[in-house]
Amino acid sequence: MKEQKNPKGMHIDQHVVDNDNKVMTTNDGVPVYDNNNTLKAGDRGPSLQQDHVFFDKLMHFDRERIPERVVHARGSGAHGVFEATADMSAYTTAAFLKKGAVTPVFTRFSTVAGFKGSTDLARDVRGFSVKFYTEEGNYDLVGNNIPVFFIQDAMNFPDLVHAVKPEPNNEIPQAASAHDTFWDFMSLMPEAAHMTMWTMSDRAIPRSLRMMEGFGVHTFKFVNAKGKGTFVKFHWKPRLGVHSVAWNEAQKISGFDADFHRRDLWEAIENGDFPQWDLGVQLVPEEDEMKFSFDILDPTKIIPEELVPVQIIGTMTLNRNPENFFAETEQAAFDPGRVVPGVDFSDDPLLQGRIFSYMDTQNYRLGGPNFHELPINRPINGKHNNQKDGFSRMDIPKGAVSYFPNSKAEGCPYHAMLKGETGYQSHKQPIDASKVRARSDSFADHFTQARLFFNSQSPEEQEHIISAYSFELSKVNDVNVRRRELAILNQVDQNLAKKVGDNLGLVPPKKLDELTLKFARQNHPEYPIQPKKPEVEKSEALSMKVKPGEGTIKSRKVAFLVDDGVNQSSVDRMKRQLEKEGAMAVLIASHVGKIKYQEGGEVEVQHSYLTDASVLYDAFYTPDGDSVKKLADNPDYLQFINEGYRHCKALAFAKGAEELAKRSFIAKDKGVIFESSDNLTDDFIQVMKEHRVWEREKPRKVPA
Repeated sequence: MKEQKNPKGMHIDQHVVDNDNKVMTTNDGVPVYDNNNTLKAGDRGPSLQQDHVFFDKLMHFDRERIPERVVHARGSGAHGVFEATADMSAYTTAAFLKKGAVTPVFTRFSTVAGFKGSTDLARDVRGFSVKFYTEEGNYDLVGNNIPVFFIQDAMNFPDLVHAVKPEPNNEIPQAASAHDTFWDFMSLMPEAAHMTMWTMSDRAIPRSLRMMEGFGVHTFKFVNAKGKGTFVKFHWKPRLGVHSVAWNEAQKISGFDADFHRRDLWEAIENGDFPQWDLGVQLVPEEDEMKFSFDILDPTKIIPEELVPVQIIGTMTLNRNPENFFAETEQAAFDPGRVVPGVDFSDDPLLQGRIFSYMDTQNYRLGGPNFHELPINRPINGKHNNQKDGFSRMDIPKGAVSYFPNSKAEGCPYHAMLKGETGYQSHKQPIDASKVRARSDSFADHFTQARLFFNSQSPEEQEHIISAYSFELSKVNDVNVRRRELAILNQVDQNLAKKVGDNLGLVPPKKLDELTLKFARQNHPEYPIQPKKPEVEKSEALSMKVKPGEGTIKSRKVAFLVDDGVNQSSVDRMKRQLEKEGAMAVLIASHVGKIKYQEGGEVEVQHSYLTDASVLYDAFYTPDGDSVKKLADNPDYLQFINEGYRHCKALAFAKGAEELAKRSFIAKDKGVIFESSDNLTDDFIQVMKEHRVWEREKPRKVPA
């Protein structure tokens, strides 16, 4: 029979599926009663392995992309070491956390939404995952640069990722959340309000991977030698501080150097500027599990540091780049379910789902169950079990036995308990609950911590959040989606909602949309539920603004804007002072190759005004010399200093070069340093330590 086609050449057959007015089903056609909650032992209890609806959904999701990761596809990695600096034996038996222990690590940073070829500077969450090669096996601390997440239950994870990915009909946009499907999903999920506040903040556009905080996101458990459990949240605190780029800057960096973060990390390690983070923990005794106004098992909540301070317990140093990107960074397999004795899981329902999903994903993505034999994934203490077959087996296991118990191999490999040795034991947690597909009402407060985050920002950071929401929602075509999200913002902060609404030409609704309420009540039938009074209204740790005297310019790139005839002593004086502080001086001229000094002699220049842009640098210095006359007639030079000024960066001018500032729209402020009136090097360095001159932003309407 001749194949039938419609006029556009599309096949007409039974494979065309229309979901309009259809009940949701599993892939086997079984109607789904609840697509929001995993099956648990009680509404705050652990998820159950018999949840076939969840497994059906997640196993399909984990296999949707070949061969790159479904999420976190674009990543950069580095090797290093972790040194424990505090005695944690009262809380955990984990050997790598014994004071003085030094453990090799591999760390991978990544964006979430974009494909492998997308830009580093997308507005996005950043993955921050560390593989510890401990003497008791591999431990993976799989986290992000934001301490909370969009959703509370793993059942919604495929939906979240489908919403933020390019729209399926046209594969647009790439590596961006400013489109209808993402905000349609967000506007129907009040639980996402806190996380979207973080992603609309400057946290989502970091200056460098070396300048990001990292978080374990979930609440985990430490277990000590007596079997006592303690809830724990993990924090990575960067030694270089937490810094961002401006949104306008990020868009331009994406055009000039889409590998900006990857290159920055690689070059820093190659130059010996090894990035460091302190590992901190927040510890909550078991008996204090229900102490707070929020639920510590809720992954959309933080524990404010005012309530539980972060204790520093060790330092990670990244000191070696990969030899081969594919063999190491691309094949590194992370799994939050990979824990060691002394570390265990809480009943966080999102964490419970990730324990299954990540292992399943790696089995699929890396070609079978033996991905742990790849060099980057191998434990340093070896592996010994009865699993001898499977795709991509690289080891050659000896012997005729592949089962347990056995006598032919004298019971080997043996259970630790059979010889009185310590092995991995889960925390003995009593459970007495009914099997339910439901969510605890202690998870129902969706706006208090979103408000806490917004209130904790500096005025400049708040304006950036307003600008980010305005930009994102302006890209949304469906006005109903815009209104629904404005209604959510109105529950967080009315001034925030009004300002975003003004930029969209809309009045924010006072109440949540009926459709949003309908979905919220599937999880909490009595929603909205009156929230408890929060313990804190502001948290200093949530703002990125640097306090005077607390910053550093270590490894920052300072553009020296020069040309033939530049004064060498003017260059060298500033260069020496900056290098004492750990910064880098990069000469940029009208051409690459050799340029001549005013005093005679030459210097090799590898960067020019045509190949580089101001957005790639942290500050700018113009030396004096005969070069000043040439720069005065160079529009690319003027573009450099004007744009650097607009992005609130420090600019220094040697005495003979001060007239160049007058040829631009640059106005004198504390971040514009003149040798004739200021302490040139000291003032320049001090302003750089504050990262930006934010006071410059508002009156001049600098794009954020």
